[in-house]
Amino acid sequence: MPVYAREGVRWVWLLDPDARVLEIYSLTEGRGWRISAIYRDNALVRAEPFDAIELDLAVLWT
Repeated sequence: MPVYAREGVRWVWLLDPDARVLEIYSLTEGRGWRISAIYRDNALVRAEPFDAIELDLAVLWT
């Protein structure tokens, strides 16, 4: 994530298929990464920068 921050990537999505968790981090000026959201199991997700679409996490675990 330090490399992403240095290169100006503003969002990072970390997906753990074993735990069935999606963590979304956003880069804040002067504060580094902050957790924006955590989604679990079969959640329906609308999150930046892809908030125009809805992602069904259930599809990822099958």
